[in-house]
This record gives sequence, C-alpha cells and structure tokens, in this order.
Amino acid sequence: MTSPKIDTSKPHPARMYDYFLGGKDNYEVDQEAAEQFIKAAPEVRAAVRANRSFMQRAVRHVVEEGGIRQILDIGTGLPTEPNVHQIARAAAPGTRIAYVDNDPIVSAHSRTLLDDDDENTSVVLADLRDPRAILDHPDVRKVIDLDRPVALMLVAILHFVTEAEDPDAILATLLDALPTGSYLILSHATVDLFDEGGRTDAVKIYNSATASMNPRKHARVLEFFRDWTLLEPGLVLVPDWRPTEPVDPDLPPIGFYGGVARKDG
Repeated sequence: MTSPKIDTSKPHPARMYDYFLGGKDNYEVDQEAAEQFIKAAPEVRAAVRANRSFMQRAVRHVVEEGGIRQILDIGTGLPTEPNVHQIARAAAPGTRIAYVDNDPIVSAHSRTLLDDDDENTSVVLADLRDPRAILDHPDVRKVIDLDRPVALMLVAILHFVTEAEDPDAILATLLDALPTGSYLILSHATVDLFDEGGRTDAVKIYNSATASMNPRKHARVLEFFRDWTLLEPGLVLVPDWRPTEPVDPDLPPIGFYGGVARKDG
C-alpha cells in the first residue's frame, strides 16, 4: 500500500501548532508561517499551552468523573506528551482511543508511539469535513463502540472549518451518532478579546495554509454544543475551565474558548 504523500508545499495547521509548542515535527514552510503568526499575535505560544492544559484537565475529568472509557479525538495534531491515551490511562488503564487527523505526518508519528500489541488504540487518516467516513472507518470502529458512551474531542480544530463547509452539519452527524452519557470536549479560536479588527493579519496567514482559520464569537461557538448540557463553568476562556491552580494574572489574552458538555437522556 502506498503511503499518503506529505505535502510540504503549504503550511499545515497541525505542524504550525507543533512549532508553537516548541516541537520539531514541522518543516521550513510551517516554521516561516508560524513565525509570521507570532509577529502578528505574540500571545499565541501562551495560548496554545493554555489550550493544551485545558485538554488535559478535560480528559481527566471525563475519565475520572464521567466514567468514560473510550475517546474519539478528531484533529489530534502531532504527539506532545502527555498524549491523550497517557492522560486517560493514568486514570483508567485500558481506555480505548481513536486518533484522527488529516495530515499523514501526524498519523505516521502517532503510530510510532504505539506498542505493537496495543489493541486499544487506533490511528486514522481522515478529515473532520467527512464525519460519516470517520464514524464508519473500520479502525475507528475497532476501538470505539458507538453503543457505549464516548468522549468526542474537537480541540482547536473546528475553527479550520469554514461556514461554507457547514460545521453545524458536521457536529450534527457526530453528536447524533453518540449515545446518552457521551461527552464533547471542544475548544475554538476567537478574537473576542481583541479590538475590532484585531489579529486580522495573523488570521490571514492561514490563507496560504492547507486550511484557513475562522475564529468565531462566543455565541457562535456555544451553538456547536447544540442541546448537550454544558458542565460548569460553561463555555469560557480555556485558562478559566476548572483550573487546578490560580490563573496567572500576568497571562496575556488567550484567544481560545473551551467547554465540556454531556449528552443527557
């Protein structure tokens, strides 16, 4: 079977994110775009760290408090320790996880982390814009039982879907497929904290990438949770979602909203 070709002609959001986090799994084209973004939005490195910390707290919560034992992580990005399966299995060994991303380099690097006998983890090359293909993918279904509660993770991914690509329909397909007791962990970029027109230059940098960035306002992001029940404190800036230590008052503006919701019967 021929391996999917890794496109290094354009920046990829996952590889740019890796660069923001200080990773090395990126190319010159990603580094150049990321440096341009940092110049236009110097708070980005603090923002992605805060977003990742939110993800870790949210995963721990749904596993420890919500009893979740299977996770569907779409838009997983390049591996950065601790990874989702490490966080989840520290609380509940045997938790089953399907990682999904549309970048071949993400899939390749994710697979290198897995033990040959790890039957509880799948790595799938697929795109959020085709949610039905994700749900029906044999490597997803190998580890995810859609008759049992699932934690669906959409962390820093939905803002790469344009309105024309109908994010509401994508969410409807995914959320309607999950049973009662499932959770949605979602974070999303915003420019609400900045002056009108703020960060426009930064956002435009993604126009040359494989996906554009589409930051949204709080009310619009809130709609993505549909009729699921948001856990306290609701949809908030990611540092404010159940922090385990006091939020640094000197933290720069963090342009990510985050929330966790449960599907109640």
